[in-house]
Amino acid sequence: MKRKIYVLLMCCGITFMGYAQNRHAKLSRFPGYKGLVMAGYQGWFNAKGDGANRGWNHYGNVDKEKIGVEIWPEVSEYEKTYKTPFKLANGDNALLFSSYDESSVNLHFNWMQQYGIDGVFVQRFVANLKSATGTNHNNKVLYAALNAAERYKRAIAVMYDFSGMRDGDEALVISDFKKLVDSIKLTNRGNDQSYLYHNNKPLVALWGVGFNDNRKYNLKNVRAIIDFLQNDPVYGGCSILLGVPTQWRELAGDTESDPQLLETLKKIDIIHPWFVGRFTEPRIPKMLDRIRADIAWCKAHKIDYVPVVYPGFSWHNMRPESPLDQIPRNGGQFFWKQLSGAIQNGAEMIYVAMFDEVDEGTAIFKISKNPPVGSTEFVKPEDDIPSDYYLFLTGYAGKMLRKEIPFQVNIPLPKK
Repeated sequence: MKRKIYVLLMCCGITFMGYAQNRHAKLSRFPGYKGLVMAGYQGWFNAKGDGANRGWNHYGNVDKEKIGVEIWPEVSEYEKTYKTPFKLANGDNALLFSSYDESSVNLHFNWMQQYGIDGVFVQRFVANLKSATGTNHNNKVLYAALNAAERYKRAIAVMYDFSGMRDGDEALVISDFKKLVDSIKLTNRGNDQSYLYHNNKPLVALWGVGFNDNRKYNLKNVRAIIDFLQNDPVYGGCSILLGVPTQWRELAGDTESDPQLLETLKKIDIIHPWFVGRFTEPRIPKMLDRIRADIAWCKAHKIDYVPVVYPGFSWHNMRPESPLDQIPRNGGQFFWKQLSGAIQNGAEMIYVAMFDEVDEGTAIFKISKNPPVGSTEFVKPEDDIPSDYYLFLTGYAGKMLRKEIPFQVNIPLPKK
């Protein structure tokens, strides 16, 4: 009877929101982020000839042997690969994969299951939503990732990256989210779906809030998106994760000074500060002090908190003025000290940057021990470190976080 009344009112041009039907499934296989180690998933790599018409996107000008990545991926397990002019030590042409291929995405989620990594946040850059080819690529990768998450029982969520966003683009984000829910069933694949919930609500991540680097959007734009995701009668009812600068609490460093940032943070569910490139191994104790203080602030305001950990950092091939291997991995020690330290200092969930980010040398997926030779240098694992070591460490940390295995400060050795 109520449904009939609602339809009648709509036919008369009257909107009675009391009977609006929310589009999200009520439940998920993953009802909360706590206890999970999630990674960021760029999924932005294209190869010439992959069908996306983007050329060697995010790899650099490969045809002219100008590479923009710091790590060469280990590609022996990929179903489809693409030949480059770079040469291996044996004279063969080096190969690369494309994220546009569904088989590549499936392999990545297979690895997540194999190594016990809980899942990923699929990055969705707002700037790409203004491009037909960019949107086509992002949609294809996200759709493949959603299907792979179901197949391999991994958690998955969308992270809107505001880099390149402008004032007024909040309408673009809102429209895009509606399309994802309606067209590919982002959050409504049944009550045993793999989309990550938090506090039993679909979790949507918004990254790039509160930075003082002259971005072309503001807190008003961000709050409009938050209000929609939290309160819209059809598409709302979501939990929100906000990606913010390292010194967000003090409104210092690369954080804008507007006190409204803290007021905005008090309205969301999870605070996610960005730490990549902000410290080296000797300064990890200082960073752990920060994490502990961040957690205390969040607990006082009844907000959850997820720190970022990363295996190392380098972007020399993209920015030659920066040194190669700028923040060394040190045989996994840099990564493990962050993982174990975050857990020891009270982190209840962890975000790993990133699963597949070879541009800035933060990838944890399988990386080549035998990259191309020649004038271009690459960061590669030490001789005694296997190509899958960072997948192994990430899965091991997840078991420690959930207390499935005893906590240990010392790094677990690679499997022989």
